Amino acid sequence: MTDRAHLAFTLALHRVTAPDPATNACWSPFSVASALGLVAHGARGMTGDELTVLLLGDKSGDLTRLGALLTRAGVLEPPRDNEDEPVIAVANTLWTDRSIEILVPFVEELGRWSSGTVREAPFRDAPQRARDMINVDVAKTTRDLIPELIPADAITEDTRSALVNALYLKCGWRFPFTEGATSPQPFHTPGGTVDVPTMALSERIGYAARGGWQVASLRAIGGVEAVVLLPDGDLADAEPDLDADTLADLLDAPKPTQVDLWLPKLKVSTQTELTPPLNRLGVRTVFGDDADLSGISPTALAVQAVLHEAVLEIDEKGLEGAAATRC
Repeated sequence: MTDRAHLAFTLALHRVTAPDPATNACWSPFSVASALGLVAHGARGMTGDELTVLLLGDKSGDLTRLGALLTRAGVLEPPRDNEDEPVIAVANTLWTDRSIEILVPFVEELGRWSSGTVREAPFRDAPQRARDMINVDVAKTTRDLIPELIPADAITEDTRSALVNALYLKCGWRFPFTEGATSPQPFHTPGGTVDVPTMALSERIGYAARGGWQVASLRAIGGVEAVVLLPDGDLADAEPDLDADTLADLLDAPKPTQVDLWLPKLKVSTQTELTPPLNRLGVRTVFGDDADLSGISPTALAVQAVLHEAVLEIDEKGLEGAAATRC
């Protein structure tokens, strides 16, 4: 797998999950790819082919390399002297009822992913308690930014397992925005111009202008980068032309440049069921009676739904975000 395959997956799912550029949206390709990637490892036949094509672009793609890529992304660089410690937490958990057997090779593969574990939950005998156990664990990993991933009635007496990824990240900017300089400034939206709290920074940061886009790269402690893309024209016109190669070139383009940057403060969150978008992208078999997850368990299993929630906050000091996905 290459990074461009992951970018292609990100763009494809983004376009069916958040098709309206006039609406704010927030989701984590890392979290969704982690959960779907582990399901794909245990899938066979058409079930595995559909998932692998979505994630890697080719049904012969190497899911092990996907796991390695995501595992590396879950490790931060150590801070420099006098820098605050960045925080990252990743959990990949297969919750199972005691009535089903989980195959050893899948448990071993899960253990190679970030904090991959198998835990027991009483799905058959006490589905509400199983839901509570999962939600409490996700809330702990995400520092309570996602307190209730699984809504009421999403787990029933027919549920036998749930594969859950949870992610949390908090880190400060290498170059914080100017203290006290945030002020209301005009921001142009498809619905008109509105005033929003806008931060200011005059600094040598990564910057490029090419192909109808401006790109700014904000470095954060831990080796994290926040990349901001701004089209020269309307987003609705520019975004459809982005493909994985173009996006990769834009991400690689920024060079150290003295820049005056104004960036809105933001706090955005999204809760969504990804089952319909995944159906539109060709992932269907895993949700039906023909699902083959025999690489996970000899018990017949299928995915009931894919639930996802993400939160992102950016301010003068840094960024904080969390995401969780349940299959």
